[in-house]
Amino acid sequence: SILTLFRICFESVTYVWLLFYSCKQVNIAHYWIFINFFFCMFRGRMGRSYFVDEAVGEYLSGLQAAPGSCVTGLLAGQRDFVVLAVQTPHRESEGQLKAPKGVSPLDDIDVEWVTEHAKQVSRMLPGGLCVLGLFLVTPPELSKDAQNGLKRLIFAVEKYIIKGRLWELSEEDVTDRVTLHICSKTKKLLCKTFDVKDPKSSAKPADWKYQTGISSSWPMLTCSVEVDLQIPVTGSSSDNTDKCMKDGLRRWAKQIEAAYCLINGRQALDDSELISGQVKTLHCLSMSQEQSELGERSSALVQVCSGSMRVRGVVHCRAYIHNNKPKARHAAQAIKRDIINTVCSRVEMFLEDLCINEGSQKGLCSGQQALPRRVFAPMPISGLSVCDYMFPDESTADVAERLKEMLDCETPEEDIDTSLENNQLFSIISGFEITDSQDDDSSKHVSEIQAENPKIQKPPKYYAGVALAAAIALLATATSLLYFS
Repeated sequence: SILTLFRICFESVTYVWLLFYSCKQVNIAHYWIFINFFFCMFRGRMGRSYFVDEAVGEYLSGLQAAPGSCVTGLLAGQRDFVVLAVQTPHRESEGQLKAPKGVSPLDDIDVEWVTEHAKQVSRMLPGGLCVLGLFLVTPPELSKDAQNGLKRLIFAVEKYIIKGRLWELSEEDVTDRVTLHICSKTKKLLCKTFDVKDPKSSAKPADWKYQTGISSSWPMLTCSVEVDLQIPVTGSSSDNTDKCMKDGLRRWAKQIEAAYCLINGRQALDDSELISGQVKTLHCLSMSQEQSELGERSSALVQVCSGSMRVRGVVHCRAYIHNNKPKARHAAQAIKRDIINTVCSRVEMFLEDLCINEGSQKGLCSGQQALPRRVFAPMPISGLSVCDYMFPDESTADVAERLKEMLDCETPEEDIDTSLENNQLFSIISGFEITDSQDDDSSKHVSEIQAENPKIQKPPKYYAGVALAAAIALLATATSLLYFS
């Protein structure tokens, strides 16, 4: 605003005048200090600018907080673009509860429920999209303490999401998270950001700008990947199983991140630009797990385990990137992260479902079971799509109900696309029994993890040469004995 700009100019001139007065003389160096100090200060005060779809603004303007209560919700999008806002659903069998007397409604916010909602929404977002921040709607009397409540929520949500993240952040990833406070009476907005990598960071002001059709021209990236992943499990307890699964998925995720990505059948250079008209729909056709470039030497490891879980099938992946000069590396990164997210989410959901349906049984049971199938549904107005995971015993009505609960949007069943994953993704569990005989040595399996670097493996011709040399040596020895005898 004009007042903010005037305050920055006034403070800058005051500081520079004090500097000049203390030095008693002005030269070119002083002018250079003034220019750099002014621009650094201006950039620090203004903060980030977020470009928000007008549909998000209409959704936020329709939210109301009852007297003595507040409304929380999530903001999702990509980098500085916000394309989705969704309020936190109420817990089952609970209405909009008011805080007890003497307790502020901000202190009564269910942080655990907000973070769980963020986790569920993150699963529903395709590649390239993520939870960017939170919004909070309060009556005017709670506006003063709203920033403290938002800071507490944003760090709790980020900590919860990081736990399930298996891919590594890059230098280009933004660690700022946006918070938006809305007064339910005046509809006044206050936008600020927090750097979540620094727990002691303070709020920085940010701009909140509405635009029409922000994501309508974003390129869509699609990819079908055949998965064949085997994870050894070294114990039968549920905690040990979860740890083994995460370790196995983490190793696999590193292979995906190091893989080659072919765009429309060709390997594009990292810094080459993607023309939106040319790649309105982009296909990553092949991913080659080439480990030799990692420079890591590792040998085969024989590991005693009580069983293993094998994930096999074809997964459909989808990602979006903004149309502001996107690079090939951005496209590859978005689709790779979606591959990792969708496989890991399904394994997590499968294990969660086992804990719910088979709580009386300890550990996994041998056999083949179908993992949930990925389905897609359009987001209102934006032109993008979200996803959900449908178990074999579920229907599109169940998916529509979850979309209503988690994303607060009505989705007709006929708009839900279930045709992209006709080949079901299966989990094949071997070596586990319901009885307690798993501890016997006879029931244990041996898992061999092959060397990651193919350069250190002995080729078959090497062993054939050794065998041939040994045979010739034996023949020569026998001939010598016969000759001298």
